[in-house]
Amino acid sequence: MKKGTLKQILLITDGCSNQGEDPAAMAALAKEQGIAVNVIGVIHDHQSDDSGIREIEDIALAGGGISQIVHTKQLSQTVQMVTRQAMTQTIKGVINQELQNILGDHETMEDLPPEKRGKVMEVVDELGETVDLEVCILVDTSASMKSKLPTVQEALLDLSISLNSRMGNNQFCLYSFPGKRHATNKLMAWTPQIDSISSVFTKLASGGITPTGPAIREAIQTFSKTSRRSFLSDDESFYEESGY
Repeated sequence: MKKGTLKQILLITDGCSNQGEDPAAMAALAKEQGIAVNVIGVIHDHQSDDSGIREIEDIALAGGGISQIVHTKQLSQTVQMVTRQAMTQTIKGVINQELQNILGDHETMEDLPPEKRGKVMEVVDELGETVDLEVCILVDTSASMKSKLPTVQEALLDLSISLNSRMGNNQFCLYSFPGKRHATNKLMAWTPQIDSISSVFTKLASGGITPTGPAIREAIQTFSKTSRRSFLSDDESFYEESGY
């Protein structure tokens, strides 16, 4: 099966943007361009800011991604889980669209007989391991995130190690916000490895405003202008593998 590329923005924040465009609107724009926006909300054990949590959930919902609220100590495991779950969710969405093209508007994977559903899930699992993946990581470095940044660094290193076991190619880039002159600050250009992230994080200065919407807008622009829609470009082999 000829495959394209899954594109994700991974936003790590504690919520409460306070400058620029509505972040949910910018996430919806990303979704229109085939980029899923996943959000990990990092909170302190005693934090109960409902508006921040609601914003985190709204961004992911608008961006066709997954949101997860975590305490700092759970961050590493959550970053890996959300990235992989979002891949599966995107793949299922595309395959459901393919099935509707074949079977009609109201048919999804869940409507298939067990045997055929099993075959389709095998295709989903295979794509999860073999499709190419591009992840633009956006890290909130506003003042409230200062104490959480060392844990963010560890979590991103663990993510790199976890995804290296995949057969598909991985590409990462890393941006922080707020930037000095723009909404974001480029810390690392597109690269298959983020092992050098430690040296980048030591230079990070936290503080300032939280322009989450503008940061998402700038993250969208980092992706290549090639087709962002579908990674199932060889329809016949999809039908063959899933029993159609």
